[in-house]
Amino acid sequence: MEFLRGVYAFMQVSRSSVSHVKIDSPVFRLHTNATVILLITFSIAVTTRQYVGNPIDCVHTRDIPEDVLNTYCWIHSTYTVVDAFMKKQGSEVPFPGIHNSQGRGPLTIKHTKYYQWVAFTLFFQAILFYTPRWLWKSWEGGKIHALIMDLDIGICSEAEKKQKKKLLLDYLWENLRYHNWWAYRYYVCELLALINVIGQMFLMNRFFDGEFMTFGLDVIDYMETDQEDRMDPMIYIFPRMTKCTFFKYGSSGEVEKHDAICILPLNVVNEKIYIFLWFWFILLTLLTLLTLIYRVVIIFSPRMRVYLFRMRFRLVRRDAIEIIVRRSKMGDWFLLYLLGENIDTVIFRDVVQDLANRLGHNQHHRVPGLKGEIQDA
Repeated sequence: MEFLRGVYAFMQVSRSSVSHVKIDSPVFRLHTNATVILLITFSIAVTTRQYVGNPIDCVHTRDIPEDVLNTYCWIHSTYTVVDAFMKKQGSEVPFPGIHNSQGRGPLTIKHTKYYQWVAFTLFFQAILFYTPRWLWKSWEGGKIHALIMDLDIGICSEAEKKQKKKLLLDYLWENLRYHNWWAYRYYVCELLALINVIGQMFLMNRFFDGEFMTFGLDVIDYMETDQEDRMDPMIYIFPRMTKCTFFKYGSSGEVEKHDAICILPLNVVNEKIYIFLWFWFILLTLLTLLTLIYRVVIIFSPRMRVYLFRMRFRLVRRDAIEIIVRRSKMGDWFLLYLLGENIDTVIFRDVVQDLANRLGHNQHHRVPGLKGEIQDA
């Protein structure tokens, strides 16, 4: 129960941090918040299922205690006969994958040995997904939280509001054109999030013996065709009934072989978890690819920065945005964009307008180039 309370507290902290100060994009939060919560929840669900009820039930003989056989088969893995997955259930085989392994001709045996590691793997995946956020928070250093100075609320005295706006404006003026490296660090974290989700697809593919990369497509294909003519990919990767062989000494000292059939009720949960994760990871990959393309466009197109800033913050005048983009760099634009996501819209409009006015009347931060043109970052 203490562990569950800790996870709940983690979720509350993550949710409150997202709603209070936004230091990243919605897609990045899908990686580092939503996916982390999902994976930890799945890990808890699998762990609870293992310890509440039997994760494996094997048909045993009187010579072998039930607990001994179940524990042995759980630890040493079970197996299925690949050739039996295509046979007709109820007439040729009792269940897909269950058949006499001593039949005529060579038979392909598929060992099922991942199930005791699922809970640990899901938790490890959650850590990997949270790593880019941890890295960005350490690099960001609380800059946005310090700069907004409770201006996100907008309810304060005029004197206090004026003083805070002046402090923010002074910081932006004195540190103009020095935020590129800060912004590029965030873009690196977004790239790491993409590398992580693609890498985890390969990790799970290795975890399931090369059967995961096309898992979702196989399930869709299976649902759209005659199921009697195809192998169910969910039962193939997550078999619900398997075989187990137990060896022990007989009364005369000879080694006796005991064949058992085992039911894996936990795989009913596992298959639902991983079919969801397959589609979720594909969605994350596509969204993150689009986000990185969007970042590249922002880096190389100042005019696009003007357009996006204008579309997001409609209270700010276009001429003020053009002056700021022309006289600053991409990192300054990124910082202002994040500030606009957190600060009260009216206050943010005033700050941007004051910054544009100061840039328009002071040539201290002049950027070389043709007058009136929007320069590259």
